[in-house]
Amino acid sequence: MAHPAMSPTVESLGIDRLSREQRIALVMEIWDTIAAEFSPPLLTEAQRRELERRVAEDDASPDDVVPWEQVKARTLSRLQP
Repeated sequence: MAHPAMSPTVESLGIDRLSREQRIALVMEIWDTIAAEFSPPLLTEAQRRELERRVAEDDASPDDVVPWEQVKARTLSRLQP
């Protein structure tokens, strides 16, 4: 049996005795509980200001954009030797 201070293992929890399908279902259920608790990391003050600046810039000039095809072509050309 595992020491109380140690993390549980698949063996100590009996998970190794479950079928493959049961283990997959368990992993999905565990992942759902993790996803439900997830909260994105807080932004630093500098990151928040930069994000606000970029949003304001976009709001001020919504048509000042570069088409995706142009960005992709430029990027791919920079990767060529």
